[in-house]
Amino acid sequence: MTKTMVKICGLQDVEVLKSMLHLPLDYIGLVFAPSRRKVTPERAAELIAELEGWKTGEAPRTTGVFVNPEIEELRELLSVVPLDVIQLHGDEGPDFCRKVQETFPQVQVWKTVSVAAQDNSKNGNNFRIEDFAGSVHALLLDTYDPQQKGGSGRTFAWEKIPGYKEQAAALGIPLFVAGGLHPDNVGELLEGYAPDGVDVSSGVETDGLKDIVKMTAFVERVKQS
Repeated sequence: MTKTMVKICGLQDVEVLKSMLHLPLDYIGLVFAPSRRKVTPERAAELIAELEGWKTGEAPRTTGVFVNPEIEELRELLSVVPLDVIQLHGDEGPDFCRKVQETFPQVQVWKTVSVAAQDNSKNGNNFRIEDFAGSVHALLLDTYDPQQKGGSGRTFAWEKIPGYKEQAAALGIPLFVAGGLHPDNVGELLEGYAPDGVDVSSGVETDGLKDIVKMTAFVERVKQS
């Protein structure tokens, strides 16, 4: 059985990352979009350097989160920060995703899909997965919020996951789920919907800071499911 992939996003503190070196993570996320979790390129490079000391086999791959970036912005950042994944969290269309992929073939391109919190509501961006065939390497579902592009700490209507998962599978790409996940509800998500990966940020924080106890509990519950 393939293990569910885990991404912990919004890392900022070097000492916190050092405390995570024993966790069997697949991805870490660094936010370069406007956010209270935003990091500078210098801090991002410092955090990534710590991954050389990872203690549980292969170090997690690095993901940079962006909202409606310009190609030159990505080029400048990648010249100093060795990212494995560019995660596009804004209104980027398939043409832009394809351009990013062609311009930076050394990185993967992930696209976030905003999903309404209630099942009787429309998706926030009228997203059509088939339009992105061949232009992205993974899709990530997150809760639609008209005020911010993710990080709301709220779940969306999980009943919508199977439809997205079927479409992603048809494209041969993994589907990640984010939005309001934490150690106490991730088991329910995995049992009911079995996404390829999960992405957590605020759900493993205490008073706005990453909590190693919560991160450990989250990862253990995912990997043992």
